[in-house]
Amino acid sequence: MIDFSIATGWMLAQMAKDGCLYQDDVVDYLVRGNAESRCRENSDGNLVVGTKLLEAFRKQTEPHVVWVKPDRYWRYRVTEDEPGREARG
Repeated sequence: MIDFSIATGWMLAQMAKDGCLYQDDVVDYLVRGNAESRCRENSDGNLVVGTKLLEAFRKQTEPHVVWVKPDRYWRYRVTEDEPGREARG
């Protein structure tokens, strides 16, 4: 099973490589690595990144990365972003 440090390391590497990271890509990575326990099911019945993994990723990226909720991905913060973790796009 993929532990938190390996998963967050992979997430950080993907951010550095692509400049963004889609939640679906993280879920696919976890499923392929037999780590579905690092996911959870949301209210729509879809697999999403689990809370503990999200917390670990947030701690490592808090000031520099924002979540774009409508498109379900993380990207690096830009000067136009408002304070907080969520961005508009």
